[in-house]
Amino acid sequence: MVGIAKPNLGLEEKEAVSKVIDSGIIACGSVVKDFENAFAGFIGASSGIATTSGTTALEVAIRAAKLGKGDKILTTPFSFIASTNSIIYTGATPVFADIDEESFNISPEQIELKMQKEPDIKALLIVHLFGNPCNMDKIMPLVKKYNLILIEDCAQSHGTSWNGKKAGSFGDVSAFSFYPTKNMTTGEGGAVLSSNPDFAQRARMLINHGMQVRYYHDIVGYNYRMTNIAAAIGLCQLNKLPAMNENRIKNARYYNEKINNPLIKLPKHNEGHVYHQYTIQIENGKRDAFTKYLEEHKIGYGVFYPLSIPEQKCYENMKFEIKYPVTDSVKNKVVSIPVHPLLTQPELDEVVNVINKFKA
Repeated sequence: MVGIAKPNLGLEEKEAVSKVIDSGIIACGSVVKDFENAFAGFIGASSGIATTSGTTALEVAIRAAKLGKGDKILTTPFSFIASTNSIIYTGATPVFADIDEESFNISPEQIELKMQKEPDIKALLIVHLFGNPCNMDKIMPLVKKYNLILIEDCAQSHGTSWNGKKAGSFGDVSAFSFYPTKNMTTGEGGAVLSSNPDFAQRARMLINHGMQVRYYHDIVGYNYRMTNIAAAIGLCQLNKLPAMNENRIKNARYYNEKINNPLIKLPKHNEGHVYHQYTIQIENGKRDAFTKYLEEHKIGYGVFYPLSIPEQKCYENMKFEIKYPVTDSVKNKVVSIPVHPLLTQPELDEVVNVINKFKA
């Protein structure tokens, strides 16, 4: 079986965790601080605040920007549901703009159209989906033109860059996930990054019960703190991240060179893409046949995502607009195949050979 994902954990992580356990200080402490500083420095932000998950990081990022009830936040309909749930948690209202067919990211042109229709939108939450950067050359002028707060969902884009500048350093605030399938992991965990001192201070209070001074609670906060154990894993993973991303890129390039099945549309390579997923499109309504074929040949895959976010059953009472032509097209075609950094050459060859022989 060629798996769709595999965390790259080894002796370094085991030794780092053992060191924390031996210290007796396993909750949030100095190791978390070291990880926060190292990760923020890697991305290019002034401050990092480690959290329990990518979802809590997103919620804290939105709250840190003082967004909430009565505020509209524009985002993508094609993503993991956490990007919209986090908006709803804060009491703000999600508004959606369709995506670009090549990148699967929110379309700058659709952002402009939505802003013209709803000029009271206050913030933009973009998702750098599958490790592919949004077109920041087009998005940043829109942020300035419409005076938007920019929130970056970087849950799938550790080390992704646009023109040499890393995702997570463009916006007012950004959020990352360190779930085991991501480009780097802490087991579970997340991080909020910001170069805005007020946002960073508020985020740090929010994840720690609203405290700056212990037992003095200035705002209502949460217990969203990362542990020293998770941070110890994160520090090891961060050291490995550039090499792991290079392997993902190398594997993606191999697929681009070797997969030649006319039923398969390959992703367009962009500089800065770190391939959290390598997502192909199956043409002519053949996706179900293709995924069954992969199962028969023991090739792991993922369908990310079979429904748009606005049409999910949990939102049916919110009366969202559910028709987004590009999203509605690609959601029926996309399949992600293994691209993780631990793939061997025989495994890559097996994936290529199986896909090229698909004839349904």
